[in-house]
Amino acid sequence: MAMNNDAEDVQLTGLAAIRDGLRKLYHGNSPAAFRFQVATIVVDLAIIIFFILTPVLQETPSFLWIDYLVAALVAADMAGRLLASTDMLRLIRQPTSWIDIFILLTLLFPQALANLAFLRILRLWSLSRSGTLWRHFEMKRLRPWREASHAVVNLLTFLFVVTGFVYTFFFRNGSGFEGYVDAMYVTVATVTTTGFGDIVLPGVAGKLTAIVTMIIGITLFVRLARALFRPNKVFFPCPRCGLQRHEPDAIHCKACGKVLNIPDDND
Repeated sequence: MAMNNDAEDVQLTGLAAIRDGLRKLYHGNSPAAFRFQVATIVVDLAIIIFFILTPVLQETPSFLWIDYLVAALVAADMAGRLLASTDMLRLIRQPTSWIDIFILLTLLFPQALANLAFLRILRLWSLSRSGTLWRHFEMKRLRPWREASHAVVNLLTFLFVVTGFVYTFFFRNGSGFEGYVDAMYVTVATVTTTGFGDIVLPGVAGKLTAIVTMIIGITLFVRLARALFRPNKVFFPCPRCGLQRHEPDAIHCKACGKVLNIPDDND
């Protein structure tokens, strides 16, 4: 009986050590953690490129092998982040976790969920919400561009999601690369409201798709313009109310009046 208890203690100690090591890699600031975080970002970007190219690659013989390899990478990343978290239930309840689970399902069942594969590009939005990515934007020279980068990522995610939707439901018969380019052409023309030229989406469904795309696309363009042209503000969470954006020379929080001690990058 004592031997069983010792074995369980060793198991728990081993799991705790693994979780502690993963926590240091995912959330730490050491050189090893920095290299690991950069490597995960590079892998994520490669996976996102695969998602974008899926309409072109899905007819190739090696597509399923690549698909399942990406599924293994996504599953490993999800397991690593879950073990590294101090509150697993809270992490599972976050929308980014739901998106990752959905993406994993589309990778594990590519034939059954083929019509929903275009939503895989939401991994880009999920990556943009990752603290790992934006932690590196806290460097002095990149910090002012954080909000604009968020706006660019949101716009790109929307463009690729709509392109995938249009290709899946309107241009799939156009086969591969040509059909995907046609879908992207229609998406960009709709979002920028520049007119369609020789390609339009047929029927009532096509018109409704164009209307929704215009409304959301214009909103995202306005947000991008605001992020680019409005005065720069610093990111510093207020300890009382949590407001993050303040004027560079702010002494008090404009929301609650709390005295702020914003670090000066020029010191």
